[in-house]
Amino acid sequence: MNEKCCCKTRTKVRSDEEKRALEIRLNKIIGQLNGIKNMVAEDRYCDDILVQLSAVDKSVKSLSNLILDAHMHTCLVENIQSGNIEVVDEIVDLFKRFQ
Repeated sequence: MNEKCCCKTRTKVRSDEEKRALEIRLNKIIGQLNGIKNMVAEDRYCDDILVQLSAVDKSVKSLSNLILDAHMHTCLVENIQSGNIEVVDEIVDLFKRFQ
């Protein structure tokens, strides 16, 4: 991967391919949420809505894991290689948020 992370400005340069893949996943999640919104408006049964909410939760977690994987293989590695070991604290904090 030739992705760059510049943590001083808190930006992450992503390839067009990576951006497109993330956009596709985000659009699917947005579609799922819009579907749930319609289900609520249509007074659908709670169980049906909860099943769809569970699917959204899994989709968001999958997206989070994808971004975390890329982060660890680019930003984290680059920072450690440049001597910035404080970035490890950032990762620890991220893992705490995921629990």
